Amino acid sequence: MDVVQVEKAYNGLSNKLKENVLAQSVNEKLDLEKRTGLGVQAPDFEEKTAEQIVIKLSSFKGQYVLLDFWASWCGPCRQENPNVVRAYETFKDKNFTVLGISIDTKEDAWTKAVKQDGMFWTQLLDRSNQIANTYGINAIPKNFLIDPNGKIIAKNLRGEDLMDKLKEVLVKK
Repeated sequence: MDVVQVEKAYNGLSNKLKENVLAQSVNEKLDLEKRTGLGVQAPDFEEKTAEQIVIKLSSFKGQYVLLDFWASWCGPCRQENPNVVRAYETFKDKNFTVLGISIDTKEDAWTKAVKQDGMFWTQLLDRSNQIANTYGINAIPKNFLIDPNGKIIAKNLRGEDLMDKLKEVLVKK
C-alpha cells in the first residue's frame, strides 16, 4: 500500500478507532512518510559544526547529499563508516557530498570518532536530537540520499547498495 491508500483508509476510521494505539501508530508513520518519503522535499534544518559554524541542509542545494545519521558508540555505524568514506572519496568530485549527523551526547567522543574513521566531510552534532526527530530516526545507522533539488531519492543505502545507487545517479551514461 502506498501513503495515499493508507491515509485514505486511516481517514475512513471512526474517531473512536483513531484513538486506538495501533491507529495512532499508523498515523505517526504516515506523518513521517509525508515528511521523509521518497520524492519528498527533505526537511531543512540548521546546526553547528564542532567549529561553531552554522550549517543548513538547504545550503547544499545543487548537490547530491548523503544525509548520514550515526554515533561514535554505534558498532554497526562504525562498521559502515568505511563504506561511506569510500563513496565520498569516489564521488566527491562529481557533485556529491556527505553531511554527517551524529546523535552522540559527548562531543569529545564524536570528534574522536570522526578523526579515527577519516570522515572529513561536514559533520554536525545533533545535540537536541531535533534533526533526528524530524527525520524519524529511531535506529542507526540510517541515511537519506538527497538530489540537487532537495528531494529524497533513496534511503538506508549501505555497502555496495550505496555505491551502486551513486553510480546510477552520478556517472553519466
